[in-house]
Formats: sequence, C-alpha cells, structure tokens
Amino acid sequence: MAVGWCQITPIEAVPYLKKRWIGAEDRREETWFISCFYVRKGYRRRGMTRTLIEASIAHARRHGAKAIEAMPLDGGKSPSATGSGYVSTFESAGFQAIAHRDAARPLMRLSLS
Repeated sequence: MAVGWCQITPIEAVPYLKKRWIGAEDRREETWFISCFYVRKGYRRRGMTRTLIEASIAHARRHGAKAIEAMPLDGGKSPSATGSGYVSTFESAGFQAIAHRDAARPLMRLSLS
C-alpha cells in the first residue's frame, strides 16, 4: 500500500510552468519542478513530505536535472491546506526562495550543480 506520492517533472513537460517568473531568469532546460504531493490520511505529519522531496531530488539528479523548483505554501502567511508542501519543509531540504507569486507562495529553487 502506497502512503504517499508526488509529481516531479522536467519543466518543459508542463506548459504552465514554462512561464518566466521574476527571479527565475536563469532557469535552464535541465530544471525540474515538484508540483504536488499526496500523503494518505494517518501518515501525515510524520515526515512523509520531506521523504518524498528527498526521493524527488535523487530521481531528478539521476535524470540530469541541474535545478529543482517548487511553489509551496508559507503556512505562517496563509492558513490554507496545501497539496504543494510547505515552505519550511522545502527550506529544510535546502531550497531557497527566489521569487514570489504572492506573499504566501514563493518560487523556491534547489541547485543541483
């Protein structure tokens, strides 16, 4: 039984992600994107999202990614639920905010090179 999954893909595979953001001018073809997570009820708040991020990093690296981006939610700025993860979880995995779509949802990047 799977307890969670996430979507990670090269940015070129998802048309709406090709959009350029202020701060993302140096985006390369080898940039991948983590866009969503699902963790089965009963397994949440146990570090599964962090485990999925780590597995995604390893997968993208094996396939030639030079950077990974994501747009998680800043739980301190919005009480919304999220399927895109939280800023704090991505920060703990080494991601840094490089631009903001809005105050609660930064564009974050992890350089793999």
